[in-house]
Amino acid sequence: MTARRSAAALAVTAAAFCAAAAPAAVAAPSPSPSAPAALPSGLYGTGDPTYDGVWRQSLAFLAQQATGVTPAAKAVDWLTGQQCDSGAFPAYRPDASAPCNGKTMVDTNATAAAAQALRAIGGHQEAMANAVSWLKSIQNEDGGWGYTAGSPSDANSTSIVIGTLARAGEKLGDVTTHGGKTPYAALLTFSIPCGGKDGGAFAYQPDKAGKLAANGDATAAGVLGALGKGLVVADNAAVKEPSCHKGSPLEPEQAAQNGASYLATALAKSGHLDAAPMPGAEDSAPQPDFGNTADAVVALSAAGHKDKAAGPVAWLKKNSAAWAKQSGPAAYAQLILAAHATGADVHDFGGADLVAQLNATGPEPAAVTKPQPTATEDEEKKDSGDGDGIGGVWWFVGIGLAVGAGAGFLISGRRKNQQL
Repeated sequence: MTARRSAAALAVTAAAFCAAAAPAAVAAPSPSPSAPAALPSGLYGTGDPTYDGVWRQSLAFLAQQATGVTPAAKAVDWLTGQQCDSGAFPAYRPDASAPCNGKTMVDTNATAAAAQALRAIGGHQEAMANAVSWLKSIQNEDGGWGYTAGSPSDANSTSIVIGTLARAGEKLGDVTTHGGKTPYAALLTFSIPCGGKDGGAFAYQPDKAGKLAANGDATAAGVLGALGKGLVVADNAAVKEPSCHKGSPLEPEQAAQNGASYLATALAKSGHLDAAPMPGAEDSAPQPDFGNTADAVVALSAAGHKDKAAGPVAWLKKNSAAWAKQSGPAAYAQLILAAHATGADVHDFGGADLVAQLNATGPEPAAVTKPQPTATEDEEKKDSGDGDGIGGVWWFVGIGLAVGAGAGFLISGRRKNQQL
């Protein structure tokens, strides 16, 4: 979902990198100090939507659908109006009446999130199908996806696309390249073998030397991707003891459990994950990453470790209010999805009614009703057309960008927790 990122960077820098070369990752940056003079009336949030408009709108819809809220028609119209004729979505298109062209910055993360949101609210099968077709058309030869068409595959983008394809009923084993590579073939290359201190985690991408470095955001996304799940995860009653499976090659389920084991260990220390430091600030005190912590909660529940998510949920209840108020609709949505995945009360989350707070960031909902029972795991498998656990997931989205010999964050690795 998470968004998931932490370090903030200048949006202008992001745009320059996107235009110059296929980025290793791009996620939404911190909101601009001031919003455009006039925002569309159907858009959620008051911050500059240039780099996160579609993302925050999509997460808002997913969180609302999970809690029985029907968004306003004009809010839905705004999202569908952002889609290009190709089926892809940009982060934000200020003039939706003008056709997309070669300068329109479409991306996999916005497209995947929008497709999941449209599926959730229903009635937009053609738009969702076109988005899925575009995503399949730009699959990399290794089986995965990067943030933009043709950019190197990364764990976050590959995972959110997997979740979207699964929710659209695609059989992941049939989504292959000319060389026969599946999406899981790419995703598993980001899984760090068990044994070391970071064993089981997912890396965002290998560095220049081909080494993998653990990344909490990529791990949360990778767990959901490996399980074939979308951004919305149902409360999972199953409880397993986390463990890291050694050996190679791994099956997707094993890689997911390895990632969950890493997250459970990392969260046990303080109840939250820390944000990755900005380049040049590596020696500063670590800061909590609220969005990534919420995403990790969703991943743990999906993998059958809801008990290990109890501590982080309690921490979020106590500490996330100011962050969510500052960050806006996507942040409220992340908290709602974390609560939804663990059975926490979304109307009394540390004293806050998350649904009411989210609804207040956009146009008045068309309806607020009791949500329908969430699909069971078996129904999700049937819906995905695959009996191997492919059924619908989060995402998420990118983290850092490898620059030169080292890894530096171009944009917040978390599109989700930085927008207004």
